[in-house]
Amino acid sequence: MSGHGHGHGHGCGCEGEHEPAERGLEYGLYQKIDLEKLQCLNESRDGDGKLVFKPWDQRNDRDKVTPLPRAGGQFVDSDADEELLFNIPFTGSVKLKGIIISGENDSSHPAEIRLYKNIPQMSFDDTGREPEQAFRLNRDPAAELEYPTKIARFSNVQHLSIHISKNFGAESTRVYYIGLRGEYSEAHRHEVTICNYEATANPADHKVESIIPQTNFIS
Repeated sequence: MSGHGHGHGHGCGCEGEHEPAERGLEYGLYQKIDLEKLQCLNESRDGDGKLVFKPWDQRNDRDKVTPLPRAGGQFVDSDADEELLFNIPFTGSVKLKGIIISGENDSSHPAEIRLYKNIPQMSFDDTGREPEQAFRLNRDPAAELEYPTKIARFSNVQHLSIHISKNFGAESTRVYYIGLRGEYSEAHRHEVTICNYEATANPADHKVESIIPQTNFIS
């Protein structure tokens, strides 16, 4: 169980200054998600889980529909029960520093999340293992509450799984926005260089064998 922090002191009257732009940059990791491969298990409608990863200035949008035109707005509902499981692949390596989860201001809002790293294709069968970190959530319809991660545990994340394990008592869970704050670095690929180097024969390695003298004994 972990606490949460507001970080930037919302309600301080500084919204006309630099805070919104800086906060928007901090929560830009959604741009580094490989959306084609993102999975949301137990979503009530295929593809809705992708809609909650969006720009900071759209975090409170309820009706604007992107990226695909569909009725019902920008959110995801759970299907069979209150649980949701997001499998989020990044296009590089991420140092995750904080997370925001926003839902409806009622009992369908997520109440607990569990974070796992680098478990591609995670399923609900895997959620019994120990998470890297878990949080008890407060209702946050305005997307204001950040839950800071233990950065040492999330310093090299290529794949993040978010398990919403319970809500505040409703039969299904609704999520409007998931914000991820952190640092991103491009994936490094050295394999080709190493393979080329190792595959190049060095003639000097074979000279000793080729000049061993042959001794003939004449009786």
